[in-house]
Amino acid sequence: MGVKIYNSLSRQLEEFSPQIEGQVSMYSCGPTVYDYIHIGNARTALVTDIIRRYLEYRGYAVKLVQNLTDIDDKIITRAQTLGVSSSQLADTNGQAYFEDTQRLGIQPADVHPKATEHIPEMIDLIKTLIAKNAAYVIEGSVYYRVNSFKEYGKLSRRKPEDLLAGARVEVDPRKEDPRDFDMWKAAKPGEPFWDSPWGPGRPGWHIECSSMAMKHLGETIDIHAGGEDLLFPHHENEIAQSELATGKPFARYWVHVAFLKIDGKRMGKSEQNFIFLREALDKYSAEIIRHFLISAHYRHPLDYSLESLQKSESALKRLNNCVDSLQKYYEATPEIEENNSTASVDTSHEDSELLEMIKTLQIQFTDAMDNDFNTAKAIGTIFSFVSHVNKSLRSSNEVSSYTLANAYKVLLETCQVLGIYTMDEQDKDTENTAASLDPLVELLLEIRQDAREQKDWDTSDKIRDRLKEIDIEIQDTREGTSWKFVS
Repeated sequence: MGVKIYNSLSRQLEEFSPQIEGQVSMYSCGPTVYDYIHIGNARTALVTDIIRRYLEYRGYAVKLVQNLTDIDDKIITRAQTLGVSSSQLADTNGQAYFEDTQRLGIQPADVHPKATEHIPEMIDLIKTLIAKNAAYVIEGSVYYRVNSFKEYGKLSRRKPEDLLAGARVEVDPRKEDPRDFDMWKAAKPGEPFWDSPWGPGRPGWHIECSSMAMKHLGETIDIHAGGEDLLFPHHENEIAQSELATGKPFARYWVHVAFLKIDGKRMGKSEQNFIFLREALDKYSAEIIRHFLISAHYRHPLDYSLESLQKSESALKRLNNCVDSLQKYYEATPEIEENNSTASVDTSHEDSELLEMIKTLQIQFTDAMDNDFNTAKAIGTIFSFVSHVNKSLRSSNEVSSYTLANAYKVLLETCQVLGIYTMDEQDKDTENTAASLDPLVELLLEIRQDAREQKDWDTSDKIRDRLKEIDIEIQDTREGTSWKFVS
């Protein structure tokens, strides 16, 4: 049995079969870098990361492309508000995106193309569509004729009358059809622009992803991923312009990640109810946030709450304790890497029971992830195994070091697919140091708070400054004072 993916295009669970056996081409819509990413954005990036990790775990060679939209109306508007150039803002927030996702343990894509570096490819694609009478020019802008693509709406399954109501369509009386979308925008005073056959301007949002995906992955890609908010109109428009231009399917499997919610409402910048990923990472470890974000199936909405994060923190303490308990057996059994077959080892009854659980973990984990990357079920299999290992470790019956080393190896492999146990020794040292210093620092913060209440600013500042000298930073917020290590 192989991997099955729920394809948003067919609305069915389909057996995964890449175009080239053993190789996967994958495109994921990246951020529009007008601001930091929030934890809801991070869910989509994380799901993409785990899909890639799991396909590699299953033996596929995956080429992942994730773009950065570095020219857009939102970028221009925010740059003007801040009094900086669009390129400065995009560069700053693009770098911040990589910093934040790296902290979350998300592996970089093989290619991170920027829209502004692919203007020639976009112009060529637009020229092709104009030649096919699928686009038209008005006063330096180019629009796509939606009615030229007979299958328009096949991804979103929207009726023609519904396509107008929910679409991000600019009001422009010059359009032949209100549904038509811009592929090239004529330059406005004070906005960045590039030269084109139709005059100075900049690309529209949808043409960017089509051009970058085809540039780096070819005319047909295996998997196209993104948030469910992009299904319409962005992905619908990508399909329309790409498939009309090439005459080939644009993507064979469409994967859409559900929203993260807070207080029952979708988390988003437009709703002003978001939490920046970097702020969350200042309070919780990457493993805790990853565990929380994949604790529900990616197609199901997930509610962000302090209680949920605390549950993830508690669960990971159990996991970490188990892995740490097994690690010494692994380190003392170097031959474990030379023999990957647990079944070949002659063991006692106690060993046989644990070996059977090891096989069960591998089978159940694979079954869960093969079934549309069901991370929630996969996590359940891991913690069921943790419970059994803990029982074996507490038992008076002796289990061989070899079997316990095997348990460590398999447990670590499954955890690393999900990225919920990735701390290196330096991270562990930092965490252990923080734990040992916590009572002392908390005492100093209490003394500092007393000084502040008595308006003894000299003592307050002295405590803050002396802690900073040993790389401890104090943060005063409305909710109180917190501290963290800084490098």
